[in-house]
Amino acid sequence: MDDPKRQKVVGVLDDDPSALAAAGSLLTALEFKVVLFASADGFLKSNSAGTFDCLLLDIDLGAISGIDIGRELKICHPMLPVIFITGLDDEDAYRQALELGCAGFLRKPFQAHVLAEAIRTATGD
Repeated sequence: MDDPKRQKVVGVLDDDPSALAAAGSLLTALEFKVVLFASADGFLKSNSAGTFDCLLLDIDLGAISGIDIGRELKICHPMLPVIFITGLDDEDAYRQALELGCAGFLRKPFQAHVLAEAIRTATGD
């Protein structure tokens, strides 16, 4: 059983350096343990998705879509809550994220309390 006092681990995959740094700082301030990934390749090679309580996953990662990574995670780590984040207003991506059973979908920029609530909901807190 999960220890309710254990610090939750949130992975963040975003190829925008400023957005990644901002998410890392915000999550640290919200008292989450944070693991940051600046590229899809780095994330996939790390093989660490199974260690997260939640993953913030940017949709637009350049060569590969966050939706595609979400599909892979659904197979390999079906219980991992994924919150998709995007700076785009893309209804197709939103629909695909919902079809994958995402734990949340946030459009950048989002407020700290909205992110915190999405993560707490996704992790069952």
